Amino acid sequence: MPRFLRLIINVIVLGALLLISQQVWAQDWRPVRGGIPFGISGMALIEEQKNTLDFLIVHDNKKPNQGRLAIISIKGQNQPEYFPLNWPNNIELPIDLESITSVPEKTKLSFIALSSSGKAYYIRLNPANKTILVLKEFNLPGIIPGNNFEAFGLQNIDGELVAIWAHRGEAEKPATIFWGVFDLAKYQISLTGSTNLKVPFPSGNVRHISDLKLDPVGIVYITSASDAGDDGPFQSAVYVAGYLGLHGNKIVWRQNPQLVPLYRSNYHKIEGIELVPGAEGGVVVGTDDENLGSYVYILGGSS
Repeated sequence: MPRFLRLIINVIVLGALLLISQQVWAQDWRPVRGGIPFGISGMALIEEQKNTLDFLIVHDNKKPNQGRLAIISIKGQNQPEYFPLNWPNNIELPIDLESITSVPEKTKLSFIALSSSGKAYYIRLNPANKTILVLKEFNLPGIIPGNNFEAFGLQNIDGELVAIWAHRGEAEKPATIFWGVFDLAKYQISLTGSTNLKVPFPSGNVRHISDLKLDPVGIVYITSASDAGDDGPFQSAVYVAGYLGLHGNKIVWRQNPQLVPLYRSNYHKIEGIELVPGAEGGVVVGTDDENLGSYVYILGGSS
């Protein structure tokens, strides 16, 4: 074979391999931190700048010397940067934070974090000096023994601040989705309805809802996850669970009768989800992979 022809073939093969490796790398899960204390149990967008996404995340830790919140910054194709945040000394440490959502308002720096017991924390973030202020602590309405909450979302829909949250369910026991109107001035949620939900995948030791987010038109996105122990194996999926909207003065829930996995993983336990709009956005998920730590992945994100 002539040398020139061999060179051309080598260049073509190398170019194809580089292209494939770039595409595969762009689709990779990105590690955040290793170890159980750094699992991501919820996430909320702080700011989206060109080529950079910043998120406030929560950890479901229970011991005094373990972190509760952190900022992760994803810049382009780089690995996420991790910045731990200190919990205010004048506020008792939360136990088992499982979800976090932004509060729809102009400042975009207010959040509500929720523990598995149903206790909520209204938080103000100062991203410049990486500090938080806890403005208020309050409880969800209608808590009953055995509830284990893993999801909470807020959205302005037709002029009302609508709250949605979920008891996770497990195995044959379904998840329960709750919704109501949130009076932010009084830190009170008026519970107006609930429904049960079970997902088709994963199966076995599944948490039917491990997190959720509500978009501006009322579409409810959920994640589901299962694990067989601290070393896995793990399975997860992302679904559209249904629609939440206003009909007159009443919040109406329309459940998706045919749950379609929009994404599934046989390797990670997804416990956090966030919706990032725009050309460089996507559905961003975070994991609590126990001994294997935490990862993030952008579904539909720019490569």
